Amino acid sequence: MSKPVAIVTGAASGIGLAFTKHLLSRGYRVAMADFNALEGKRQSTELGADTLFIHTDVASYADQAALFKAAFEWGGRRLDALCANAGIADSQSIYEVSSPVEKDGMVAPLNLQTIEVDLNAPIQGVWLFKHYARQNVVPGGKVIITSSAAGLYPMSTNPLYTAAKHGLVGFTRACGEDSPFAKENITVNCICPAFVPTNLCPPHMLAPFPKEHITPMSTVTKSLDTFLDNGSMTGQSVELSLDQLYFRKMVDYPNASQRWLGEESKKFWEDAYS
Repeated sequence: MSKPVAIVTGAASGIGLAFTKHLLSRGYRVAMADFNALEGKRQSTELGADTLFIHTDVASYADQAALFKAAFEWGGRRLDALCANAGIADSQSIYEVSSPVEKDGMVAPLNLQTIEVDLNAPIQGVWLFKHYARQNVVPGGKVIITSSAAGLYPMSTNPLYTAAKHGLVGFTRACGEDSPFAKENITVNCICPAFVPTNLCPPHMLAPFPKEHITPMSTVTKSLDTFLDNGSMTGQSVELSLDQLYFRKMVDYPNASQRWLGEESKKFWEDAYS
């Protein structure tokens, strides 16, 4: 029987590299996607024949589509898991004192590359994943999205990053057990790590960061195991802090009317959007 196959984005470093190594230890073959071609190729060469590096800009749909097609074919026409992990910090500060002005006097648009990479790319990844997961011998598969603690709490220094990561939590919950994906054996979950040392942190800030507030990579891989080992768990957002996993639920409904809208109006909206 062929080995299970996973795609990991942002796989050349940080959480993505940790995911890759952990998946290999579990007997997976891993298609490693990253924008950093030099480091990605180096890591793939070191990790061996059960990896395939594919240079990918996840903000480009064409790049992601090519990634999924290549991974599916390399893996023997199977795709079992997606770790949608690639991410960047704010591409431009919304707080800039002077706004850039175009030649026509109009204010130039804010650079939203962060939204493209951190929010749009994982959504497109799920769109692509379900296409290939449906073709597996046993249809279905697992999606693990990397959100952030900033998907649960505001991070005023990086509001674009915060918006994207909040969006991933909402997207995950919407694609959970009450969605059509659950009937197709496609699970969608996300992790919300606290501070884990990765390339997202400016290098000069890593050394002075308080060691007692660092979440180890072992907690990240523990969360991955939790979702890989449970075939029915879906729509979950798990906060990773220090050595613990905290499953976070949405806020409670304030009254019976909102509960009806949230839980009992599904048939109404299915008819509305059918």
